[in-house]
Amino acid sequence: MKKSLLYLFMLVCSVSIFMSCSDDDDEVKYPIDTELAGGYVGNLSVNVDGNQMGTTENQKITISQSNKGTNQIALSLKNFTFLVNVGDIEVDPCTVKAIDSGYAFEGQQNLDLVQPLGNCPVSISGTVKGSNINIEIGVKVGAPLNQNVKATFVGRKLTGSESSEAKITSFIIDDEAVVEQPVINEEAGTIVFAVNEEVESLKFTPIIEISEGATITPASGVAQDFSNNKKVTYTVTAEDGTVKVYTAFVEGTRKVLKYSFEDWKEGSKNDELLPKDLWAGSAAGAGILGGTLLRKETREDGTYAAKLITFEYPNELNSLVPKITAGSIFIGKFDMMPALQGDRLSCTKFGLDAETVSLGGKPLRFKGVYKYESGSNYLDASNYEDVKPVDIKDKGQIQAVLYKVQTGEDGKEIVLTGHDVNTSELRVAVANIIVEDIKEYTPFNIEFEYLQEYDRNAKYKFAIVYSSSKDYERLKQLLDAGNEVLVFIDGKPSFLRRTAFLVYRTNRRTVYTLSSEDSFRDFCEEEKISFPEPPIFT
Repeated sequence: MKKSLLYLFMLVCSVSIFMSCSDDDDEVKYPIDTELAGGYVGNLSVNVDGNQMGTTENQKITISQSNKGTNQIALSLKNFTFLVNVGDIEVDPCTVKAIDSGYAFEGQQNLDLVQPLGNCPVSISGTVKGSNINIEIGVKVGAPLNQNVKATFVGRKLTGSESSEAKITSFIIDDEAVVEQPVINEEAGTIVFAVNEEVESLKFTPIIEISEGATITPASGVAQDFSNNKKVTYTVTAEDGTVKVYTAFVEGTRKVLKYSFEDWKEGSKNDELLPKDLWAGSAAGAGILGGTLLRKETREDGTYAAKLITFEYPNELNSLVPKITAGSIFIGKFDMMPALQGDRLSCTKFGLDAETVSLGGKPLRFKGVYKYESGSNYLDASNYEDVKPVDIKDKGQIQAVLYKVQTGEDGKEIVLTGHDVNTSELRVAVANIIVEDIKEYTPFNIEFEYLQEYDRNAKYKFAIVYSSSKDYERLKQLLDAGNEVLVFIDGKPSFLRRTAFLVYRTNRRTVYTLSSEDSFRDFCEEEKISFPEPPIFT
């Protein structure tokens, strides 16, 4: 009997060992890490109780190896949305099995979703064949909604080389009602702008640029309603499915001060822009010499523009008469008396009290339209005894200046003139543009550059200056006086100095704004001005 039992025990052991070996041979470990795991991007369509709720493009789903079993995966869908964003769908594990040309997987799990959905049974089933994936997601929503949600995902596996950048790089609203263009705050995910306080409609059409390879919803060029503090949500999806959400809205309103060119007094040689107590110009002086410097011009839309003309005095030289006079209009006053004493730059008195011109606060932007045609030849008339042509093209200038009210030694208020409108330390803010040849009316929109802090309690004068000819006479005066001049050429800073002997003095520095580098280089060479940024000798 003992011998029989021993054999029986050995038989059981043999069978057990055999069966164990048989299980190892039948179990196949699927290559989840190499063939299934990774990111997938595609379209997610949502159906609720048989009703199609829409499709989300460039949705991203992630598959990874589950730590709960060998042939099991974890599936993750971030920010699942139907009617509302219900949260993340993460089912772990889903069991994998091999099928023809790929793999199938399925799993189910109870997930806590946002209210009022609550705890919901979620089922997952899908297939992966090559780089293509198809998934069905079922969510059974209980009371009080009692809905059956079915989501279908059809997509492709990402290679890993796709960009993950999901940014709005530019957001522009080309509308006169927008007085401050949208500012993008990446960290906060906000896009804010300001509008004219008098505007009625806040329906705008943003023009949007985004990261290469990304998509955006709503699309660029689609009108949006920003009225009644409405916020518009923009969703940017990167090439690899990464999502960035921005919220665009009106931050506030601004008062817009408008100056009209609609009122004129017509004349034989020159027209006069009204009102006279606001606008002044060079035509008041040079016009008596027979020159035409200012004309009213009718635009295609029936409104008026001011046409400024540079005048060349055709007769023999006269110390009281400038050879070249740029057509100009400006907020301020024109006084002929300084010219009788040989000081023509003091004839232009730029600026009126801010209250007088209805400027009730801190100016932010300077907007308008212009067109420009340069003359056939450029004359350098800075040396009255030696007027000579210069091989450069003339340019016009448009600028606005805000400066502090201050009393001089004579007890009178200081008013900036042609001598110091570009250099005075009283200037608080400037907006400046050099205009070149352009045949059609072109808008400009310049942000004020603040040279010092704006004080709401201080008194200011404000000037707008339009000139048909950008003149370099003042610059040469500064350089000849031994000043080092810091210029901004196309927005880039550079130092100018005379290269003549013993003129490298840097104790006085002046800021000046000039035209583009290409047109200015010839002028500097002609006048022996170092350009750009030579070494400093002391």
